[in-house]
Amino acid sequence: MPRRVTPEGIRITKVGLWYVLLTVVVAVAATNTGNNALYMVLASMLAALVVSGVASRHNVRSLELTVEPPAEVFANRPFRMAFRLASRGWLVPRWFLLFRLEDTGRPLLVPYLGRRAESRGELEAILPRRGRHRLGAGHVSSLFPFGFFRKGSRHRLDLEILVFPEIFPAAARRAEPSAHVGRGPSRRALWGHDLHALRGFRPGDDPRGIHWKQTARTGEIIFMERASERGRRLSILLDNGIGRRREPADDPRFEGLVSEAATAAVDYLARGFEVELVTRDRRLGFAGGPRQRHAVLEALALVEPVPRAARPLTSSDPQAARLRLSLDREAAA
Repeated sequence: MPRRVTPEGIRITKVGLWYVLLTVVVAVAATNTGNNALYMVLASMLAALVVSGVASRHNVRSLELTVEPPAEVFANRPFRMAFRLASRGWLVPRWFLLFRLEDTGRPLLVPYLGRRAESRGELEAILPRRGRHRLGAGHVSSLFPFGFFRKGSRHRLDLEILVFPEIFPAAARRAEPSAHVGRGPSRRALWGHDLHALRGFRPGDDPRGIHWKQTARTGEIIFMERASERGRRLSILLDNGIGRRREPADDPRFEGLVSEAATAAVDYLARGFEVELVTRDRRLGFAGGPRQRHAVLEALALVEPVPRAARPLTSSDPQAARLRLSLDREAAA
């Protein structure tokens, strides 16, 4: 099994560099004058250098690091990652440890870590792009005890994080309304005024739909399905057929369309709509609730440009409202 902790070399700091230069000056003065007091000062300064190097190296040994990413991460939005830093040393505690992740945010200071103790906290980070990101390692370093040297260790993590598209404050484009908005209930279970059925509660159901009287009567959690109204559906038609050989300016525009689709999906699902996502290479059927939210965001996090196609994207429900997103439409506008 490969080692999960890799020691890193000792790097001298600015303070340490000036200290070494001062030590050299004292050494030259002691050699030229033969003053015993200067020799004693030189010996003390050299001893401090040795103690600093040994102590900083020992301070980052026998450490164990674990990191737990959050359930949802959005591009260009700060998020917090829970971490646990534990010491396996028996003799002395650890002091002034700096913990950071590769290419994410600022380091975090752990001022004290006792013997056989652990420190838990959260590290703020930000990732600029959607898609899969791999956090290869975490770094723990220390300037203890005098700040002359920085010694560190690399802890392999191999974490893969799926970053959802950036969410805008509000959708920049309105959906095209269907011709049958609000014309009576359909026999689909969603949020409406008429009761559709009573059934057992399933994982992913909205707790607001629990029938508390029936739950108290039967001893089991009963969920109310209501008949949805026509027009409580949104079909997001994202045309990712922009071709492999595209203009460089198309990339940020395409990412903006993906973020707009994600913003609309999150917004409409939160309002009780059923949402469908249609792209050139994938179709997610109409559904609502947290599961559909995660499925749509995951699909948009991984969507990539494909070759162009002349065939228009269509909704599976002609009565549903539609949100069309296309680079060609952007150019025409």
